[in-house]
Amino acid sequence: MSKKIAPKIYVLLVLGLLLGSCGVSKSLKDLPNISQYEANVTERQQLTDSTYLLGTNFLTKNQQGLYELYVSGNPYELGLKTGNLTQELFQEQERVFIEKIDDLVPKKGKQKLLRKFLAWFNRKMYKHVDEQYKSEIYGISQYASKDYNRIAAPYPRVMYFHGAHDIGHALQDLALVGCSSFAAWGDHTADGKLLIGRNFDFYAGDDFAKNKIIAFVAPDEGHKFMSVTWAGMVGVVSGMNDQGLTVTINAGKSKFPLVAKTPISLVTREILQYASTIEEAITIARKREVFVSESIFVGSAKDKKAALIEVSPHKFGVYEVENGNQLVCSNHFQSEAYADDKKNRKHIFESHSQYRYERMEELLDEAPKVTPELAVDILRNKNGLDNKRIGYGNEMALNQMLAHHGIVFQPEDLMVWVSSNPYQLGEFVAYDLNEVFKNANQNPGAKPISLSDKNIAPDPFLRTLAYRHYERYRDLNREITAAIASEEKIEPAILSEFVAINPDFWEVHFLVGQYHYQNKNYQEALKAFETARSKEITTVPDTEVLNKYIKKTKRKLK
Repeated sequence: MSKKIAPKIYVLLVLGLLLGSCGVSKSLKDLPNISQYEANVTERQQLTDSTYLLGTNFLTKNQQGLYELYVSGNPYELGLKTGNLTQELFQEQERVFIEKIDDLVPKKGKQKLLRKFLAWFNRKMYKHVDEQYKSEIYGISQYASKDYNRIAAPYPRVMYFHGAHDIGHALQDLALVGCSSFAAWGDHTADGKLLIGRNFDFYAGDDFAKNKIIAFVAPDEGHKFMSVTWAGMVGVVSGMNDQGLTVTINAGKSKFPLVAKTPISLVTREILQYASTIEEAITIARKREVFVSESIFVGSAKDKKAALIEVSPHKFGVYEVENGNQLVCSNHFQSEAYADDKKNRKHIFESHSQYRYERMEELLDEAPKVTPELAVDILRNKNGLDNKRIGYGNEMALNQMLAHHGIVFQPEDLMVWVSSNPYQLGEFVAYDLNEVFKNANQNPGAKPISLSDKNIAPDPFLRTLAYRHYERYRDLNREITAAIASEEKIEPAILSEFVAINPDFWEVHFLVGQYHYQNKNYQEALKAFETARSKEITTVPDTEVLNKYIKKTKRKLK
């Protein structure tokens, strides 16, 4: 239930952060010193409608609809080249968010208050961002849309966009992120090598996930790496470097912070660029001050295992399995540092994090010798514990049918598979980092850089009536939710269809009950609510809300 309203609030905060940046951009103290870098960036050359060259750097769109980006150079050059090559995608990403200002905050007075608050909130972020990433962000910002300079200057707009991701994590009582990750190695994989799978279940609207970029970055300093990202983002949410070190992030439960510090995606970017072992990753993470709680899932080819680095504004923990070769992570902490943490323990009890954790363990037990194909099957699994049908779109499932991306790493071979749309159901495209970085400068952009013979096929579910029903369900969900909010009438046939196409999902029945309750049709409301209660309900707070409606409805019927 919470995730249905989360995108609106997420966008509001993104916009607020952008608006708030007006207040901090008046001083030059937060601008990077780009004079230390040489930047030789020529005009890009367009080969096709979706392929651009910039010297030996390029952007191209593969047949699965993923954009493949290769850039090299110093921090400022990386930013300029990325901005130049992706400028249309970048400006579209800005448009998606900023054009919602009037919808979300239509009153100028409220916009002004929001701007003042967030200018204060962001006042110290620049002190916590490394100069090299400031320079890269500054380079990208040169290609930001001029249409939005009325809101804020390009550089602070892009800088504070990185902090908005963390704000989404910190929102209490909202589940913007419900990521699931696992690793297996030794006798738990078919070849004994480390294998990592992860769903990035970060939802900020369909348009946000439309143009995914697989970025291959060759910085002048540090390790070469790849990451799954979006235009305007230099941080990392899922990635692997040429040393076989991987990073992914899983949000933990956070209090709303009082001041912005280091965005978590820039911490993981630094780890990916400069670490080759778990211990080196821990050293980097420990020296950075963050403002949200996050599990950094690190896999290492050199260590031949995975570990969790659990960071928050006040605590730091590391979790490794003892005498085992399997690691599972959802959205709660597991290290000793958080054993008595009240917020973490409450989150385990109330949220769907523990449920997904146990479901991953269950599926891994069923597939003791994991392969990349089996890892993808686990990421795509739509059922609950004991293979129970819990409805499509239920956040208790590993496949919540809203993922930005799914990804599988095989670090010892430098292999990675990235999902294509929709969600993690499309073809998983294979890349060999050895081959990509060895051949990137040869005939750039003119030939595919993926390994089509090693791709993992799309989910057969895409060809089913159930999938078409799910897409129809999403449309009807929006229609019915809007009708409830505006107190408009809905045709009975619409409500019947809504229930028929996703009958196992508790929220379907809850929304129908809400509609009937609002329209004083209490007998039908109670029937829908009771049906909802018989299903697998996502969280404890959801259960409490449902039970309150049932009590209120019964009182109305007396």
